Amino acid sequence: MKENTEIDREKRLADENTQEIKKDLKGLLGGIKIFLVDLLDIRQNTDQEATKESIIADIPFKGHTSWILICSIFIASVGLNANSTAVVIGAMLISPLMGPILGIGLSLAINDIDTLRRSIKNFAVMVVLSVFTAFLFFYFFPLRDESSELLARTAPDIRDVLIAFFGGLALVIARAKKGTIASVIFGVAIATALMPPLCTVGFALAIGNFSYATGAMYLFTINTIFIGLATFLVIKVLRFPMVRYANSQRRRFIARMASIVAVAVMIPAGFTFYDVFQESIFRKDAKDFVKQNIVPYKLPGEGRYLENLTEIQYNHGVNGFIELVFMGSEPIPDNVIATWNAQKDSYPKLKNTDLKIVQGSKNLELDQMKYVNELYESQKTELLSREQQIQVLRSEVAKLNKMAEKQIPFQDISEEAKLNYDTMASIAFAFTISTDFNTLDTIPVFRVKWKDGLSERQMNEQTEKLSKWLQLRLKDPKIQVKKELN
Repeated sequence: MKENTEIDREKRLADENTQEIKKDLKGLLGGIKIFLVDLLDIRQNTDQEATKESIIADIPFKGHTSWILICSIFIASVGLNANSTAVVIGAMLISPLMGPILGIGLSLAINDIDTLRRSIKNFAVMVVLSVFTAFLFFYFFPLRDESSELLARTAPDIRDVLIAFFGGLALVIARAKKGTIASVIFGVAIATALMPPLCTVGFALAIGNFSYATGAMYLFTINTIFIGLATFLVIKVLRFPMVRYANSQRRRFIARMASIVAVAVMIPAGFTFYDVFQESIFRKDAKDFVKQNIVPYKLPGEGRYLENLTEIQYNHGVNGFIELVFMGSEPIPDNVIATWNAQKDSYPKLKNTDLKIVQGSKNLELDQMKYVNELYESQKTELLSREQQIQVLRSEVAKLNKMAEKQIPFQDISEEAKLNYDTMASIAFAFTISTDFNTLDTIPVFRVKWKDGLSERQMNEQTEKLSKWLQLRLKDPKIQVKKELN
């Protein structure tokens, strides 16, 4: 009996301890919840009316705002042309680009059709004025180099989309805070996504490169959509009051149209985000593949991989390609190319991608001067003087001439040999690589087959005579001629 009493008492103590632990845990979770609500909740400190008025006030482009935009576009164009990030940021500090885009997001969120109409009209004015200003600058400015800052805005990247979206979120949240006046500094993130692409469109039109213009405008459109989407979402989360219309039928119609437009914008935005994300992964895998497998490969002799001429083309997951350019006197062995293809397929995003190999020895029409130009462009920022630039170009031209000297004009040689040796049945040519395990040597080898009816002595004499002629004709004493048996 006494033992049962003791057991019951221990059970009661255990139950009491369990209840106290649950109570403490519940209190801890409750405290964390309160802390997180206080930390992240922005509804309690939002001034809806002031936010709405400030966004609507920034929509129009006229007078002072237009001139501020023109000046900021000029400054940004100079910065992009000079490859100066600091100057571009300075232009962003005074840029009024965000007004119409925030107006579009706000009007869609609160069903304000009049504000939507005004926002779209001023957005069009903003785009035309910005592109025209940048076009005039680059058209009349004598220095129009394709700087890396400009070229970086000719194609969308997943990071540009993220900058636009989170920049839009930060700007709208900052504007909604009660008791503060949103500084122009809040617009820098949005200007980052909008100004450089618009300036690049003007630059591309000035030089007549419409592919650049299309890519930059596509990037600007994507960024605009995601900034508007961020504004729309924040306004919805903060539960801004919907615009009321006296006519209930008109109110329902406008609400329905605003919802349709919002969905029509968000669905393509989602697909675009996914496509840009996939392209970013594809390009990363392609660069990793080239860096890990192609760059380390050592070609014999003077052969080299022309990394500056590598082209990576993404085509929405199908029919993309990676084009690699090599120069040298010996072709890359087929088994090496097969190995590269197998290594390429180990990257998930590269399985349906074609690997194109362009080799100087197989493509005599390869534009060697293009390579020299690409080499100069890639190294000119690292050179300290004009003498160094000239020395680098001379060195590379000498290497190209040395490789060109090793090229055998086989078609011309075979035609001349046929005229000189009417007893020749066929002739073939290939480079043979030999080594004494200390150095590699490349030997041009011709293989000749003589017509039936010649004696062994006559074939040997003709072969020796052909060898001397080829060595003299091609000015290469290392040339060998081997007789093929009939």
